[in-house]
Amino acid sequence: MLFRPSAKGYLGWEELSDEGQVAVDETHVGRRVREIRSFRGMSLTATAQLAGMAPSYLSMIERGLRPVNQRATLEALANALRVSPAELTGKPYAPTDAASEEAHGHIFEVEDAMTAWRIGEVPDAPARPWQQVSAELDLLNLTLRPNADYAAQGALMPSLIRDLLVAASDPKRRTAALVGLIATYKAVAYFAHDLGVAGLPVLAVERMREAAEELDDPVWLSYAAYQRAQLISGTNRSRQYDLAVQTAQVPGARVEVHGLAHLTAALACASRGDADAAQTHLTEATALADRIEPDVSPWMQTNFGRTNVGIWKVSIGLELGAGAKVREIASTVRPGGVSKSRQAQFWIDVGRGLLTERKHRDQGLAALLEAEKLAPQKVRNNVFVRESVAGLLAQARREAGGRDLRGLAYRVGVAPSG
Repeated sequence: MLFRPSAKGYLGWEELSDEGQVAVDETHVGRRVREIRSFRGMSLTATAQLAGMAPSYLSMIERGLRPVNQRATLEALANALRVSPAELTGKPYAPTDAASEEAHGHIFEVEDAMTAWRIGEVPDAPARPWQQVSAELDLLNLTLRPNADYAAQGALMPSLIRDLLVAASDPKRRTAALVGLIATYKAVAYFAHDLGVAGLPVLAVERMREAAEELDDPVWLSYAAYQRAQLISGTNRSRQYDLAVQTAQVPGARVEVHGLAHLTAALACASRGDADAAQTHLTEATALADRIEPDVSPWMQTNFGRTNVGIWKVSIGLELGAGAKVREIASTVRPGGVSKSRQAQFWIDVGRGLLTERKHRDQGLAALLEAEKLAPQKVRNNVFVRESVAGLLAQARREAGGRDLRGLAYRVGVAPSG
């Protein structure tokens, strides 16, 4: 029998089945909300009032009858309970397959490389030929990160960070190595963010800022500033909005950075329920995307362009409560031109939206399965996928869920034991 820490980190540990799967009743966010609320001695009514929802709705969340499938709900509950959203999601999740096991196995190595050296410090290691280092940099940023292959990223990033720091000490390679470090630290940030490694995304952003300051170029300084806005804690959307707007106005930044900053500002507004402000920033981002040729910018693999703006519109519509109506927004998007990771996010959001209405359940499940085909590790580490699947599985108990649903539930770690 295996064990892992949970929201019961306040109280104890939770038990896993022999297959490494947690029973569905153990996995939903609502259970963690109930446990933390009880630990803090807060009543259901008081907690619901602090979170801005009806006590009856919070009761359904706690009992797993309503999935938490919006950032605004998750963050409102986290703020009410005075914890980070990660305390409610239960990340990092216990591995459910070989790739997840490998990715988790590399977390310590990545953390060690990130904490051991700052920009300007040189590891005691021989310099590798730049051609080899550059090839690995391309592998990371052109293949592994766009495909959300966390296991392979985790294996490559520690040694690549050391090699780039060594290369940065060579005046002939300094600029290219510092740009490479910015790209690698970005990969670390999203690797850690998606797996739920607390603190590491913030450190990665700080390392990006250090490298950008060494380059002393508004292009890189604004890019690091955007990543800070994008990766700030979800419990501080007001600050995220301020940082994003500041970045959107930085002189000398690339159009991709200005556009992405507006998209981040729009998401921050949507998470606070401000539809008008979200639309204003979406309009700005759309205008900037029209200036990009080709449609999907290859610069720093940002994916910025008309297609990616369309994908963001689906995400933002979902945050504003569009539910199954996101299919109307999604019908105008052809996501094939962006990375597999972004395509998967599109299908995740479409699936989440469709699953809010029972009549669209089969289409919603099909969308999640499409996302899983594109980027399985990303899907299996997405809290809203887990919440949606757990909720769907609870319904299926009464309706004999099909093989596709049971298979997806098992793979994301919410299959019932027994």
